[in-house]
Amino acid sequence: MLISQNLQIKINKNILKLFVMILLVVLFFSCTSSRTEVDVSKIELKPLIFKRLDKDVFSLNSLNVNEKTKEYQEKYGMFYNRYVTSILNNADVNDSLYSKGILSFINDKDMNSAYGDLNKIYSDNTIELMAEEMTDVVKRFKVIFPSRKTPKQLVTFMSGFNYNVVYVDSTLAVGLDMYLGSDNVFYSMLQLPKFMTHGMNKQSVVSDMVRGWLITEFDNQDAVNNLLNHMVFYGKVFYTCDALLPQTHDSIKFNYSKTQLEYCNKYENKLWGFFAKDNKLFDNDMKLVSEYTGDGPFTRSISKECPPRIIMWLGRNLVKSYMENNQDVSFEELMNEKDAQKILSKSKYKP
Repeated sequence: MLISQNLQIKINKNILKLFVMILLVVLFFSCTSSRTEVDVSKIELKPLIFKRLDKDVFSLNSLNVNEKTKEYQEKYGMFYNRYVTSILNNADVNDSLYSKGILSFINDKDMNSAYGDLNKIYSDNTIELMAEEMTDVVKRFKVIFPSRKTPKQLVTFMSGFNYNVVYVDSTLAVGLDMYLGSDNVFYSMLQLPKFMTHGMNKQSVVSDMVRGWLITEFDNQDAVNNLLNHMVFYGKVFYTCDALLPQTHDSIKFNYSKTQLEYCNKYENKLWGFFAKDNKLFDNDMKLVSEYTGDGPFTRSISKECPPRIIMWLGRNLVKSYMENNQDVSFEELMNEKDAQKILSKSKYKP
């Protein structure tokens, strides 16, 4: 009987130890949760609505162009004239050549055909789903940047294969003709390389809109123009994208293939060593900077397996390390910090 009681006491103690260990593990992970986990439960926001300028423009004809133009100026505000003059490179709405130019654009055989492709891919329902996703993005943005303004309208348009994302005059807009699918015939006609068309699809629209918005919102003009600064700036942008698009895979955010991402993860330590040695990070040669920030099939000076824009991928990881090691730094303070050297030093980044 005594042995049985002692055994029961021992079992109870072991259960208690196990419970304490489980509790400590739970507490540890709850305290070290990612900074990119954003609680939007207290944010109230009406669902965002996309305005389809692509449809509106292609409904114009010689009989209604004057009347409709006034309607669109009221509907889209200053953005409509920006669209006409800057994106379509057409005459101003008050110019006598405006009507001829805009009608020439929509009656062009190729533009008409491309618009037909666009409508097959982007139904109103598809756009509504994107609006729901962007509503969640804006909610998250309001949490991490409470004092900043958010877009007043979201707009889709046809750019004539010239523009992906535009953020101007409180309008966040996307040229859907740049997202017709990587195998679209027009991209072949334009002789666009595969590394570009890889991300020109429906899955990339929201991610590209968010990144374009952030790059415009947080300019990089006043900082020191060296490789480290570009690494940290784009690192901030992609790290913030992680917070705003938690369900979006890195392959979409970085426009990388599965194989390219596997390469990055496998060789992160060696990639960091490549840039950390010989003061490469402090080089201000723009040719060198563009080599590691520009698009292409691969990063030539490293290997044919190394994906392009590799400095941005490393920058995201560096900034992630900085934020996790400096819990008192807010997202606003991160984006306003122009001292890339300070972020590097305090990141304790050691892949």
